[in-house]
Amino acid sequence: MKFLSVRETEDIAYVSLENPTEFNALSQKLMEELKELLFKMGQEKAVKVVIIEGAKKAFCVGHSLKEVETKSDLEVMELFRTCESLMKTMRDIPQIIISKVEGVAVAAGSQLVAASDLAVASDQARFGVPGINSGLFCSTPAVFVSRNIGRKKAAELLFTGNLMSATEAEREGLVNKVVPADELNKVTDQLAKDITKQSLNILAIGKRQFYEQLNMEDFQALNYATEVIVRNSQHPDAKEGIRAFFEKRAPIWPDK
Repeated sequence: MKFLSVRETEDIAYVSLENPTEFNALSQKLMEELKELLFKMGQEKAVKVVIIEGAKKAFCVGHSLKEVETKSDLEVMELFRTCESLMKTMRDIPQIIISKVEGVAVAAGSQLVAASDLAVASDQARFGVPGINSGLFCSTPAVFVSRNIGRKKAAELLFTGNLMSATEAEREGLVNKVVPADELNKVTDQLAKDITKQSLNILAIGKRQFYEQLNMEDFQALNYATEVIVRNSQHPDAKEGIRAFFEKRAPIWPDK
């Protein structure tokens, strides 16, 4: 892989963005690599959590403006369709994805954070969707960012191009935790380990149900959730988990 590096520890995969000359910009090639890697992980089911990390200075600065500037409209369409496909892959795989942010995450970098299931940030991190400053409104990042934070704050970020601090990002709901930089690895790892205790099969069921119900009307969502939990109750991992609860022991999940 040219634009990513990967290491695995037990049930956690650490995926590092490696495009330093462009501050981890989401180039066409990087996005293709990341999409293929995540899809493969989803198929193989060797890990339960994927942690996406960047560099100290920049987690990710969004799309490569060089590519946007030099490509034809059809090529730009392909670029953004690749990003769309990457986001869908992130949503579809059973693993829980955590963005670990140190430095800036802007434009599609903030989109990557917002599309992740969870996010932990250094207190030095900053976030924003400043495309308007370059005449390219952050239309695609706006989708996930506006589904993480309040409408007024999203509009402020999009229309001013201003950045917000990690503390504000936590308050607005873009990240789960903000910690000192020297604690970022430890806290992110602990969050991941809290998840790896669970069954990957049930994580997959829960992840799918959680996102499907978000945009449903209350009782449509409850009806859908009822169907899901009934099917879930018959899953072998549910039967093992309930049995373990009554036997006062830790459940034993299958490898796959």
